[in-house]
Amino acid sequence: MNKKIQKIISKKNRGKIVCLTAYSKSIAKILDKYCDIVLVGDSMANVLYGLTNTHKISLTNIIQHSKSVKLGIKKSLMVVDMPKGTYRNKKKAKKNARLLKKITGCDAVKIESNKKNFHIISELVKSNIPVMGHIGYTPQFNKKFRIEGSSNSETKKLLKEAIEIQKAGAFSIVLECIASSASKLITEKVKIPTIGIGSSSYCDGQILVTDDMLGLSGFYPKFVKKYAQLNRVIEKAIKKYTKEVKLNKFPTNKNFF
Repeated sequence: MNKKIQKIISKKNRGKIVCLTAYSKSIAKILDKYCDIVLVGDSMANVLYGLTNTHKISLTNIIQHSKSVKLGIKKSLMVVDMPKGTYRNKKKAKKNARLLKKITGCDAVKIESNKKNFHIISELVKSNIPVMGHIGYTPQFNKKFRIEGSSNSETKKLLKEAIEIQKAGAFSIVLECIASSASKLITEKVKIPTIGIGSSSYCDGQILVTDDMLGLSGFYPKFVKKYAQLNRVIEKAIKKYTKEVKLNKFPTNKNFF
């Protein structure tokens, strides 16, 4: 097993796992200093391409951005999202995951659960392709956003789903927008690390979309804390540049060849 993956698994109940998303070398290089896991997420659909959901991001899109991210990664575990439709069956999943891993050099792939594709995870793991699972709100399969695990019956179903993903061989699992009590129970019951997004502090780790937490995306639901407001910083810089160009203050002799 990949040493980086072993390290993530060993953090279960021993320390929090830090995860963020990246779509380019420049951001990945910064994240690599601090993150345990860097995810090349299909969230690039919303963040970079202005799409309303993640459904139209292609394998080609994911591969191109993943190649860039890989250039900035040295120590972090690099996980890449499998786009919607690329793992409909065992044959397709194995072909696409192998291609993704071969071209990008990523350490693992992430697959969203549709509550019945556990056999896909199992097939990939058997083929030496590490898999991160994903339950709760799964953007590739859920049409509308809702909090999962608010009732006892929902909690039981989510726990069963998490256990099935563990049995299939996943090394970790993302819990997205799952009620606190449910995410606490799941984290206690499964042996693999849980990575939360909008799913309480009970999870073994946390992940956010980097552009969200930096104040760049314009998407700020309750579970996102803005650690910076880069949109204002960027606007201020561009405003200054615009003014200097119009007043002929830029470029100066210092900027000439």
